[in-house]
Amino acid sequence: MSAIGLDVMGIRADPDLEKAVRVGLAAVEEMLRLSVHSEFSFVTEASRHLVDAGGKRFRPMVVLLAAQFADPEAAGVVPAAVAIELTHLSTLYHDDVMDEAPLRRGAASANARWTNTVAILTGDFLFARASEITADLGPEATRILARTIATLCEGQIRETVGPGPGQNQIEHYLRVITDKTASLIATSGRLGAMLAGADRVTADVLAAFGERFGVAFQLSDDIIDLASPTETSGKTPGTDLREGIPTLPVLYALQGEDAGARRLRDLLGADPWASSGVTESAVVEALEVLREHPAMDRARAELARWSGEARACLAPLPDGPAKTALESLADFVVDRTS
Repeated sequence: MSAIGLDVMGIRADPDLEKAVRVGLAAVEEMLRLSVHSEFSFVTEASRHLVDAGGKRFRPMVVLLAAQFADPEAAGVVPAAVAIELTHLSTLYHDDVMDEAPLRRGAASANARWTNTVAILTGDFLFARASEITADLGPEATRILARTIATLCEGQIRETVGPGPGQNQIEHYLRVITDKTASLIATSGRLGAMLAGADRVTADVLAAFGERFGVAFQLSDDIIDLASPTETSGKTPGTDLREGIPTLPVLYALQGEDAGARRLRDLLGADPWASSGVTESAVVEALEVLREHPAMDRARAELARWSGEARACLAPLPDGPAKTALESLADFVVDRTS
């Protein structure tokens, strides 16, 4: 069972809102398990592999918070949150295959436990379940989620192919994470508001918040992956370096002509999109260089900028516990990297 509530994101919310979110996430959890059931028991087992592994259920929480700006108990809100989470989980199955990841959330990944084929097909199964749920929510919800899934795929392809000749690497990277991460969080805000009966302006505001917050959330993960020791973050630092995935601090550092930048190019290669297979000793040294490099502060400043933009998006919304909670989320992604 996942940890449930705003407190898992380091947020202290209004007690009534906290209770409402906990109740909503409990309903999401129950529906998630029902949604991945199949007559073929093996499919159920493979589909529940990541559902049972837990997680913060962060995207469903955004759906529930967005719904607070209209009727949070509307019938479509919880199913929308479930469809969003199923979409997210499906991308994790596919990501682990592409990254050849042995672990996910502290347990063997589906591809390691079974095979790449099983993991890919399980991800497809979850995409289908998400689509089935949104079909019951109306054609607009179905269209929005379908477009989001297409955007997620485009983002992954952009990352895999890398920037084109002459393309700015920083702009390319920000487009990748906007597509891969932020688009689903934006859709969480939009669907939560829409299915709660909010007007289009409110839905647009919450989608805009979700996109900017989603970029900030990914940038904070980038920084934590490099800066935080395992005992603090619970993750092995340098994971992206090992997998040959360039992140913003690395891209900033590689632009320089200082000694640290030159050493990083020696360790990682001049093209960060072609740096898979970096040795463990190179990763360890690269982490040491990056932690002392001005690129980290530059990345933190960019994170703060996106967080500030996310906060500013909320200005048209009425004051209240839900708005305060979303503002706290924007602050949280900055605070967690300090």
